[in-house]
Amino acid sequence: MCLLTAGGPRQRQKTFRYELLLPSFSKRHKHIFMSAPRTPLSFDSLLDALEAAGEVTRLRLLGLLCEAELTVSELVGILGQSQPRISRHLKLLVDAGLAERHREGAWAFFRLADPGGALARDLIGRVDAQDPTLASDRARLDVARETRRKQAAAYFAAQAAEWDRIRAMHAPDAQVEAAVLALVGDAPVQSLLDLGAGTGRMLELLAPLAQRAVGVDLSPAMLNLARARIQERRLRNVSLRQGDIYAPPVERAAFDLVVIHQVLHFLDDPGRALAEAARTLRPGGRLLVVDFAAHEEEALREHFAHRRLGFSGEEIAALMQEAGLEMVETRLIAPRAGETGKLTVVVWLARDPRIISDDLRNASREFA
Repeated sequence: MCLLTAGGPRQRQKTFRYELLLPSFSKRHKHIFMSAPRTPLSFDSLLDALEAAGEVTRLRLLGLLCEAELTVSELVGILGQSQPRISRHLKLLVDAGLAERHREGAWAFFRLADPGGALARDLIGRVDAQDPTLASDRARLDVARETRRKQAAAYFAAQAAEWDRIRAMHAPDAQVEAAVLALVGDAPVQSLLDLGAGTGRMLELLAPLAQRAVGVDLSPAMLNLARARIQERRLRNVSLRQGDIYAPPVERAAFDLVVIHQVLHFLDDPGRALAEAARTLRPGGRLLVVDFAAHEEEALREHFAHRRLGFSGEEIAALMQEAGLEMVETRLIAPRAGETGKLTVVVWLARDPRIISDDLRNASREFA
């Protein structure tokens, strides 16, 4: 048995018992375990973390943060509790080193901290997979995610015909595409995967370098535009598939170049998307990401459904490392002098450190 208590040693009013019967749970939910070595906690830090986790609402919050980084309003909706109550519990988790808060413009996100997050994952991992409380919370999280997905899909459908024009509002496409081609290089590509293919521009640009290319997008409207573009360019080596970037309908360890172009800022869990992309790479394969540098244009959330206001280089490097990839190169494409209202675009290139001789059974590796 594992005993989690609310309050310190002097406060034993509530004690929660969870069976340690988790081999089956860990197999079904490998995504919540971190592959990186764990940093040891001091005795006092461990005690503080256990005391903070030992309360019903806070344990439920940890369960949700194991799945995704979330805002206070999202957590309020999922748990059905007041905003002041949720905020108070989140503060206790932050103070105990289990969670951390980061602000993006007017939004504040909460996620598991390092190294306390590893302990949180262990604790949640020791709860029965069929536990009704956490299962219910995950179900409501899925509903929230589905609502968010439908909002984004509706936006894409409404804006599909204008998508290329919207992209032109930012750093010049020609410069971005030149940087993409320079980083990809002239070497032949066996298999190319474009996750979040949109109107198919990256496929049009890069498919001529590849023996075969696959484009995946969630929006049928976007796929229709991509299909028209591909047919017009007579790119017969390209196939399109409707699917989710979090569960791409493609083979694992099958692609030597994967591209995610102007997609991450729409996602609630960019790290998960990068981890899924990493799983599709062959040993030595490369992942190329194009997105905005961190900015403060809050209007992009309201008018263009952006969830993230760009990314810092440090954040992308950390997410790539968590996905098991090595950073190779970064290129910034800033607006020209005198151009106002435009954003800096960044192209990040990472690679799978495995080599061809490595046992491909490792392709099933899991990342947090």
